[in-house]
Amino acid sequence: MRNFLLLFAAALLIGAAACKKLDKILTFTIEDSQNIRVAGSNLPFGSVIPVAPVSVTTKSEDRFRNEDTRADLVKDVSLTKLTLTITDPNTANFDFLESITIYISTDQNDRVPLASLSSIPRGVRTIDLQPSGAKLDKYIKASSYTLTTEARIRAAVTQDITMRADSKFKVTADPL
Repeated sequence: MRNFLLLFAAALLIGAAACKKLDKILTFTIEDSQNIRVAGSNLPFGSVIPVAPVSVTTKSEDRFRNEDTRADLVKDVSLTKLTLTITDPNTANFDFLESITIYISTDQNDRVPLASLSSIPRGVRTIDLQPSGAKLDKYIKASSYTLTTEARIRAAVTQDITMRADSKFKVTADPL
């Protein structure tokens, strides 16, 4: 009986290790960086400032190929991280911003929230947004997608501000 229990425990450990290794083989990260420009304006506090949409070419087919998979084998895509960093001017920070939501869309798919932050800390040049948890397969599989931004201000934006949006997407797919 003892030998049977030891054999059973060993089989469970081997099975668990194989599943973890298989999960790593099927899961990878796609990283992307885009610049978002906020035009200076004298809008009143609490206003939603207009931000020009940003078109992003995904190059996902190349990435899928590098990971030995294809778009039709992708099972799940989710945003794991989205960081905004002010890059210009170098003296600016996020004090002007009260809240922000970034949306993702394609010509064929509706706009859905990608990430947001409702309480922006003062005095910082970098913020981490909270991923929405939306299923993003059809957006990352597309040849391009569009990022749109809704930003509510708590202070006037007196000059143009450029932010870099660094995003990380977790992709799970079947191998070829």
